[in-house]
Amino acid sequence: MAESAAPPSRKLGNLRMVWRFAIRYPGRIAAAGLALLVAAAATLAIPNGVRLVIDRGFAGEDGDISRWFHYLLLIVVVLAIATALRFYFVSWLGERVVADVRAAVQANLLRLSPSYFEENRPGEIASRLTADTSVIEQVVGSTMSIALRNVVMGVGGVIYLFALAPGLAARLLIGIPLVIVPIVVIGRKLRDMGRQSQDRIADVGAMVDEVLGAMKVVQAFGQEGRETRRFADAVGSAFVTARRRIRLRAMMTGVVITLIFSAITFVMWEGALQVSQGDLSGGTIGAFLLTGALVAGAFGALTEVYSDLLRGAGAAGRLAELLAEQPGIAAPANPVPLSQPPLGRVSFDHVAFRYPTRPEVSALVDFSLEVAPGETVAVVGPSGAGKSTLFQLVQRFYDPQAGVVSVDGVPLRDADPAEVRARIAMVPQETVIFAASARDNLRYGEWDASDDRLWDAAEAANAAEFLRKLPQGLDTFMGEGGARLSGGQRQRLAIARALLRDAPILLLDEATSALDAESERLVQAALERLMEGRTTIVIAHRLATVRAAGRIIVMDEGRIVEQGDHASLSAAGGLYARLAQLQFGAEAA
Repeated sequence: MAESAAPPSRKLGNLRMVWRFAIRYPGRIAAAGLALLVAAAATLAIPNGVRLVIDRGFAGEDGDISRWFHYLLLIVVVLAIATALRFYFVSWLGERVVADVRAAVQANLLRLSPSYFEENRPGEIASRLTADTSVIEQVVGSTMSIALRNVVMGVGGVIYLFALAPGLAARLLIGIPLVIVPIVVIGRKLRDMGRQSQDRIADVGAMVDEVLGAMKVVQAFGQEGRETRRFADAVGSAFVTARRRIRLRAMMTGVVITLIFSAITFVMWEGALQVSQGDLSGGTIGAFLLTGALVAGAFGALTEVYSDLLRGAGAAGRLAELLAEQPGIAAPANPVPLSQPPLGRVSFDHVAFRYPTRPEVSALVDFSLEVAPGETVAVVGPSGAGKSTLFQLVQRFYDPQAGVVSVDGVPLRDADPAEVRARIAMVPQETVIFAASARDNLRYGEWDASDDRLWDAAEAANAAEFLRKLPQGLDTFMGEGGARLSGGQRQRLAIARALLRDAPILLLDEATSALDAESERLVQAALERLMEGRTTIVIAHRLATVRAAGRIIVMDEGRIVEQGDHASLSAAGGLYARLAQLQFGAEAA
C-alpha cells in the first residue's frame, strides 16, 4: 500500500497472482479450455458452411441442398453447447478464484501486527477485498475467456483466410500494425487511469465505512450535511477519473474499429472485382467476408478486453500487495516453549518503546517492572503516560526498541506469540462486540465452552440477567458493534468473555468504567474472585480498583515515578495524591 509498491500493480504480469489461484483447479481449466476451443472452431466453421451452401447447395452440384443446411445447423448446435459449457466452467472458476483470493488475503491480514493497521486504513483494505476482487471475478469469469476466444478465432480466422484467398488475406493483414500502434500508445495511459480509478473507489469505500461506523457522532453534532457534501465530492472525484478512462477507452475502440473495418471494406471491394472476373467463387467470397468480419470482431474485442485486463492487473497488484505483507511480529523459527504449568510472571527489563506511527514520542523510557505470579498491580497516571502501552507489549502486538519483555521467564521475542496470548485474558477499555450472537461473543473467550460454562461466566460478570431477557437469549444477534446493548451491558459481556478464558494473566483496562454503581459493585466482586491466584495488571481509575490492588504503579511520561499502596501514595503528596484528589475527590483522601 506504500507508494513504492504501486508501480508493479500496473503491469499485466500481476495477473500471475490470479493464475496461481486458478491452477488449483486443473480439471475445470481443462474443461473450460476445451469448450472454448470447440466454440471457437465451430464459429470459424460457420463461414465454411455458408461457402458449401452457396457453392454446392445453390449450385446444385450434389443435388441435395438440405444436406448442407443440416451441416450448417449441426455447427450451430455444437457452437451453442460449447458456448454454454464454456460459460459455466469459466464463471465457476471466476467465483472460486475470487473466494480463494478473499480467504487468502483475510488470512494474511489476521497475521499482521496492529502497527500495520495504524499505517493503513482498514476501510481501504475492506474496499480491496470487495471492489478489487469483483474486478478479478470479471477478469477470470469473463475477460480472460473473451480474450482467449478472440485470440483463437483471430489466429484461426487468419489461417482460413489464407486458405481461401492468399492475395486478399495478405492485403487484409496490412492493417494489423495500424491497429496495434494505438493499442500500445493509448493502452499505457489506460493502465494509469485504471489504477487511479480503483484508488478513488477505495477512497469512497473507506469514507462510507468511517461515516457509517460513527453515525451517532455524525448525527449528534449535526454534521449530516457536511458528510453528504464530503461523500459527494469523493464520488464526484471517482466519477471524473472514471470518465477520463472511459473517454480514452472509447476513443481507442473507435479508432481501432475504424481501421479494421476500413481495411475489410477495401479488401472486400477487390474481392468483389475478382468474383466478377471469375477468379473467385461466390461461396468463397462469402466465406471470406464472414471470416474477415469474425477476425475483425475478434481483434476489435481484444482492444476492449485489453483495458479490462489492465484494470484486472491493477486490482491483482493491489491484492498481491496485501498477500505479500509479512507480519512485523512473528514466531521465531524455533520458539522457546513457555513453562508448564503456567506461572503468570510478567517482567519488563529496561524497556524503551516508541510507536512506529509516532517515532518522535517515547511511550516508555528505560521502564522496568516485575509482576510476581498471582500479584495484582494497578497502573495509574495521566493520559499518555504509557499505561496502555504495557498491555500492547505484554501481548506482543509490538516489540520494544530496547530492553526485554518476558512472560514466565521467556523473552517474548523468543516465544510463539500465540502461546503467549493464550495465557492472557483481556478486558479492553473500548469494548469490542462482534456483529454476531451473544453466544458467539461469549465463546470468543473459549470457543468450545458449553452453555453451562457460558451462563456461569455471565452470572459471575453480572450479565446473565440481561442476557436472559434478550428475545432469543444467547442466540440474539447483538448488532454492529453491539448496538442492541447499553454501554454497561457491553462491558459486562466483555468481562464474562475474559472470565471464560480462565487465563493465568489478566489485563484489565478500566474494566468497570462503563458500569453504574450497582453493576460495578457486583462485577468488582466477581473480578476480585477472578484475580485470586492470577497475575493481574489493572489500568486503574476507579477508586475501588486502586484500593484492591496489592501494589500501585504511578506512571508519567513513560516512567515509573511512584509505587506503593493507596495509603502510602496518598500520604506522600506526589502525583498519585494529586490524581486521586482530582479523579476521586474526597473519597480518595
